[in-house]
Amino acid sequence: MKSFTFLLIPEFSMMAFAAAVEPLRSANRMSGATHYRWTIISHDGRPVRASNGMEVVPHHAMNDVASCETLFVCSGIDAHAFADRSVMAWLRKLARQGTVMGSLCTGTHILARAGLIRGHRCTIHWEDHESFTEQYPDIEVTDDLFEIDRNRITCSGGTASLDLMLHLIKLDHGVELAGRVSEQFIHERIRQSDDRQRMALHSRTGVSDAKVLAAIDVMERNLEEPLTIPDVANGIGLSTRQLERLFLRHLGRSPSRYYRELRLHHARLMLLQGSTSILSIALSAGFVSASHFSHRYRELFGRPPREERRGVV
Repeated sequence: MKSFTFLLIPEFSMMAFAAAVEPLRSANRMSGATHYRWTIISHDGRPVRASNGMEVVPHHAMNDVASCETLFVCSGIDAHAFADRSVMAWLRKLARQGTVMGSLCTGTHILARAGLIRGHRCTIHWEDHESFTEQYPDIEVTDDLFEIDRNRITCSGGTASLDLMLHLIKLDHGVELAGRVSEQFIHERIRQSDDRQRMALHSRTGVSDAKVLAAIDVMERNLEEPLTIPDVANGIGLSTRQLERLFLRHLGRSPSRYYRELRLHHARLMLLQGSTSILSIALSAGFVSASHFSHRYRELFGRPPREERRGVV
């Protein structure tokens, strides 16, 4: 029997948490044996509010747990700003005892702040990937669904938690039990760790035209130093006029406007997920000045970047 402990951080992702616990419950039910147990804890033993507003009642307070086999830090919104020293010290104590340390969704931020994934490969939710790499340039971070590197397990969150747990069940009890659990959740395929986090471009955009998708791919790979639209068109074997006609037909706007909106959405994620200066964010999104960036940002989102960061409604 294996045991898992889940430390819930305020504003944690309910999806990532539930998708990790439910496969364990189902594995016990499908096998008719108690292969897994789990314990839910919080900093002070009080209910923890998830990012969707629901609260989960833990079994114990953090300091009531002297040791555990495998611990997952479950977080979500604003994990990059979480800095409770008592939690960090408690995590380091468990690591010294040999606990397998894990994270779900943005919990990788917290393990990194506690100094627990230095020298380990890790992953994190795609929205936080860039801000994480900027904050921790010496840590190897991938865009895989989950990473298992010795005694560190990190998961990008969402439904990837389900795939992680199915993988662990398969390692422990074989592919048949993992498959039965997957089928219970109408999960048609157990994804591998290196499957892509993000949906394919055609699914995200609703566009099937190969040339438009190729152009968007070029744009997404060149956000910080944007290409000219003629360069984008030339790179996929089209004239500028041909590219403009295709974008208007399939996306209802010009390539230049679409490219600018991609860069602004990219900037918005950086604003919401870190403390990088607005000028640095503007440059990272390919804008030559903070004033030009702020003007375009307000034009698209209805408020300036500073208000966005403060959460002004």
